[in-house]
Amino acid sequence: MAESGGWHTIESDAGVFTYLIESLGVQGVQFEELIALEADYLKQLSPVYGVIFLFKYQMGKNRSEAPMDGRHDMDAPNHMFFANQTIQNACATQAILSVLLNADKEQVDIGDSLREFKEFTNGFPSDLRGETLSNSDLIRDVHNSFSRSSPFVDEGTRQATEEDDLYHFIAYTPVNGVLYEIDGLQPAPIAHGSCTQDEFCDKVIPVIHRRIDRYPPSEIRFNLMAVVQDLRVKAVEIGDEEMLAREEQKRNDWETENELRRHNFVGFIHELLKGVIKEKIKGGTYDEWIKQTKDLNLQKAIAARKGEPVD
Repeated sequence: MAESGGWHTIESDAGVFTYLIESLGVQGVQFEELIALEADYLKQLSPVYGVIFLFKYQMGKNRSEAPMDGRHDMDAPNHMFFANQTIQNACATQAILSVLLNADKEQVDIGDSLREFKEFTNGFPSDLRGETLSNSDLIRDVHNSFSRSSPFVDEGTRQATEEDDLYHFIAYTPVNGVLYEIDGLQPAPIAHGSCTQDEFCDKVIPVIHRRIDRYPPSEIRFNLMAVVQDLRVKAVEIGDEEMLAREEQKRNDWETENELRRHNFVGFIHELLKGVIKEKIKGGTYDEWIKQTKDLNLQKAIAARKGEPVD
């Protein structure tokens, strides 16, 4: 896999993902973070088009090995969108598109831009599809517009090593009556047995549980995001005004958070800290302030070692 090629990392965040796909022209779809890994909980969000799973990636694994669960479907339908990941930092958007570009067109409106992209790459081998995705100015620019502003060196400018904590996004979605795991680092989609759209919630949860169980019990750094119908549309359909108000407020909060991501506050914080220090020195309380801060940090460190709550 090549280096970043101008792709930046983005957060696994429902607001980021929702506004990202809307910027690409997708209509009537949003993301919801799952706080419980239960089929009944997932069903409450129906219709569910797929899920995006974030996990710590184990470096050095041979991508041609047989999967530990399921099987590589080398004969997956030609019209199915599967692209190899050919560049770093693109896996979040690639996983998202793996759900959307395989969704039933009667259920999901992916918009003109993604529809043209899907039609253009139809019939391409998976590696060429990945190269085409990586070189799409539109998709890359929209993806990068949701990365955090940083004054420091972009991690994407260097090749990852086995010492890094790396995280990877993959997708699970039903296609043509089969539950597929779509991972751009694999040679083909991974089939997990028969699965209709109505069965998806019941069948995907055990698969994810089995994957998590392969990690040590101490590993808790996982994130699962459901790709669902815009919940504002659902609220209107069932006439739930309270739900509609909550979803509208959620959208407002997401918009604010996304706007903040685009700003670099290091300069502001630096000037603020300079002002605080200036006032402490002027008032003759600087040394006492530093001592109190050190004592407080020491107390927190001791409490943390003992497993005690830290205020």
